Amino acid sequence: MPGINLIEKTERHANIAKWVSHNKTGRQEKIRMMNSPSTFVSLIPAWKTLRDAARAVRKNAYAPYSKYAVGAALLTASGNIYSGCNVENASYGLTICAERSAVCSAVSAGETQLIAICISLTGIPVPCGTCRQFLYEFNSDMQVLLDNLEPGEQPPECVLLSDLLPRAFHLLKT
Repeated sequence: MPGINLIEKTERHANIAKWVSHNKTGRQEKIRMMNSPSTFVSLIPAWKTLRDAARAVRKNAYAPYSKYAVGAALLTASGNIYSGCNVENASYGLTICAERSAVCSAVSAGETQLIAICISLTGIPVPCGTCRQFLYEFNSDMQVLLDNLEPGEQPPECVLLSDLLPRAFHLLKT
């Protein structure tokens, strides 16, 4: 999506990266990080766009068995957003999660520098273990926005993938 620009990257401490930009009024938005109540990550208007994209694609989910519709939207370093929804199969092992669907869309377009993902669903929007490992392949410190669609408008919770998947499996790239 055009018009999404990451202005600067700053470090709060060794593990936490925040992407800073300003909306039209120059105001920054903040979302509390789950594991550190005193730490805030500044969000750019792209986060609302990211959340809206995840919510929109969720409507396309194919979930005839679980009735559990999930939408995900990824922000890449180039500023593009790629989305995906879950696609179930009668053989549950063949089901594709929304997060992996979004990653495959980005990679199919030639984008592998993933900055953030927003996951939208009704309930607790935490990625499964397979999706956490799949996302880790591209950015261990990716920001993960957890958008719970339970009644009441609330901002998504923001965590780092490395906090959701400590000691992830990885191979040395040669």
